[in-house]
Amino acid sequence: MRKRLCAALCAALLCATLGMPARAAERAPETSAAATAVMHVETGALLHAENADTPMRIASTTKIMTALVVLEHCDPGEPVEILPEYTAVEGSSMYLRAGETYTVQELLYGMMLASGNDAATALACHTAGSIEAFAALMNEKAAALGLTNTSFRNPHGLDAEGHLSTARDLAALACCAMQNEAFREIVSTASKTIHGQTYVNHNRLLRSYAGAIGVKTGYTEAAGRILVSCAQRGDTRFVCVTISDRNDWEDHARLLDWAFDSYEYRAVIPADAAYPVAVLSGAAAQCDAVPRETVRLLLEKDARTETRIELPRFVFAPVRQGDALGLLTVTAADGTTAQTPLVCAQDVAADANARLTPRERLERFWNLAGHYLFSFYPGN
Repeated sequence: MRKRLCAALCAALLCATLGMPARAAERAPETSAAATAVMHVETGALLHAENADTPMRIASTTKIMTALVVLEHCDPGEPVEILPEYTAVEGSSMYLRAGETYTVQELLYGMMLASGNDAATALACHTAGSIEAFAALMNEKAAALGLTNTSFRNPHGLDAEGHLSTARDLAALACCAMQNEAFREIVSTASKTIHGQTYVNHNRLLRSYAGAIGVKTGYTEAAGRILVSCAQRGDTRFVCVTISDRNDWEDHARLLDWAFDSYEYRAVIPADAAYPVAVLSGAAAQCDAVPRETVRLLLEKDARTETRIELPRFVFAPVRQGDALGLLTVTAADGTTAQTPLVCAQDVAADANARLTPRERLERFWNLAGHYLFSFYPGN
């Protein structure tokens, strides 16, 4: 639905997106985890944290980074010949056999669904030539993502000195990975048949939690049970991380329920909102200023927002579709803001026969003296 506003004295006004007074989110449920983090995927906002910055062993959740690095360096269709040393890795396996050939994509499914340490080793050596060289790529990516408390020594997550991360860093890594379409497709798959063998995803939330779409389980005796999950309802996605949690399935369900009950990623200004701007000496008397994109904010449920629109009192023809006209800013009660440019929605040609009235001459002089912006702030 298009929003129309009358422009008194050729000034652009604005409207506010108003809801009920904001209510504070209830406290997140307690867990049995040594560390937890709940993060919003699109904004990276950390909604809940317990001991989230203490480096700990992360077991096979390491493979989130392994998959991301492989996808950035390899084509999914590349063939990978399985060497004997790839099959000798201890722990969980997709049961590769030496001499066989798999594609990178097939190995990614085996690594992320069955948590195959053999697949992780094969992918690492194919991508970088050795485990050590691949670990260097993993650490380069961690640094690029700002994961300051993370260091990798191998692609599979078996216990190794210095192979550590935190709940916060794992959440941020998962948020990044879930932006990758190929990664999302793999980790959201419940089962996959490869070379006649069917692999079932170890992440049972895919089958038991409404909206679950990933990402990875992990376990070693020293690390305990680690789980990184992601769920989506509507346009809102959350990542949840628990480290060393004996009740991880139940804890993730309760934490994700809390996040969805407390927050929403709301479209506060739709992309079809329109604000008229007067056009002088044009074939039409006005043009529409529209947001370049839908404006969204992560908000507590029922939160109230305030919108500020900055537009010129008028523009001179010609103007073209896509021309920048102003700026729209939405602010939440907690100070969080989102902005988008306001652009012209249609072409308005100059009217060759137009004659300026005395008032229009004065307005032109005013405009040339300084491009005055009229801004209005609605009350709460």
